Amino acid sequence: MLEKFLTLLHGYFRKLDKQLFFAVLLLGAFSVLLLYSMDKNGILAGGYKMQAVTFGLGAAAALIISALDYRKFTKLWVLFAPACIILCLLTFTSLGYRPNEYNDDVAWLDLGFTTVQPSEFLKLAFIMTFALHLSKVKEHLNSFGNIILLCIHAAVPMAIIFLQGDDGTLIIVALIFLSMLFAAGLSWKYIIPAIVVSPAAIWAAWNYVMADYQKARFLVLFTDYEGNEALETVAYQQEKGLLALGSGKITGNGLFAEQYVYVPEIQNDFIFTYIGETLGFVGCIATIAVLGYVSMKLIADSRIAKDDLGKFLCIGVWALIFFHCVLNLGMVMFITPVIGVPLPFVSQGGTAMLSMFAGIGIVMSTYSHSEKIYRVFYDYE
Repeated sequence: MLEKFLTLLHGYFRKLDKQLFFAVLLLGAFSVLLLYSMDKNGILAGGYKMQAVTFGLGAAAALIISALDYRKFTKLWVLFAPACIILCLLTFTSLGYRPNEYNDDVAWLDLGFTTVQPSEFLKLAFIMTFALHLSKVKEHLNSFGNIILLCIHAAVPMAIIFLQGDDGTLIIVALIFLSMLFAAGLSWKYIIPAIVVSPAAIWAAWNYVMADYQKARFLVLFTDYEGNEALETVAYQQEKGLLALGSGKITGNGLFAEQYVYVPEIQNDFIFTYIGETLGFVGCIATIAVLGYVSMKLIADSRIAKDDLGKFLCIGVWALIFFHCVLNLGMVMFITPVIGVPLPFVSQGGTAMLSMFAGIGIVMSTYSHSEKIYRVFYDYE
């Protein structure tokens, strides 16, 4: 019995995508270290403890999910998709919670002992259900009826998130939708008209959908706001972030220095500024390199997936992580508006940490159930 178990265990670890798993473990451990540094420096009391717990739980979840057959658990969408939607709808009740003054959205649930952001799990549920949907209609993807149904599929989670006021998550889900649709082979007969009408859509959104505070976040990027008190207030966080980012110079001031530049929400969306402040340009480049490797590995894994379902799951998780990185770094560098998008595996946030690791587990499942032996830049039979 023991011998059989050890044989199964050996087979599991032989098929495990160890390179991808090690990379995200490195990022998760780095996150705990950064938050521990903040605790010791009096910036954030005790934040590293919950991050360490969710890091461990997330890593365990990734290993468990990777052992399961993705073709089987995606068929359980009738259970997990409605559950995620219900959790998101609960944010419109008395359980809805706004963490602080810097959040414009009520997208959290206050459970008393902790808070949860259910939209993080909704993103994963969307990736799995949409991948399954795409795999079912792949041969007739570009029929008008299927395109309409796919758009309706995406509109459900996006409508809920829009009503929550969570701009960042809304944009991420939209980008996941477009990435997966494009990867499935969307015809140019839909892409070109969409590009043509996009200026009119942007104009309509600016004039009839976006609130003044949302417009202000874009205006500070492209206008001279000096002397405009309202815009200066909006730009304050990003200005302080740039100051902190540059203060570390090449090698940084150290994780346990005596003085730091104050940046609102430095443990969350602006944690990259703390990396620049403490570890300098070297630390920033190293962090981007690991995140870049994870993104490339997800694309590479999509190439050797056993079927279309596995491919679309990998692309969905890639879009989730890649666009989180792009938008977060853009916020920090003052080139995209502040929309509340955390840096994957690094920013404080238990729900985000768990959901990101679960997404990695899904990709590792497609890897372990593929039929090819694989390395990052090549594959062979």
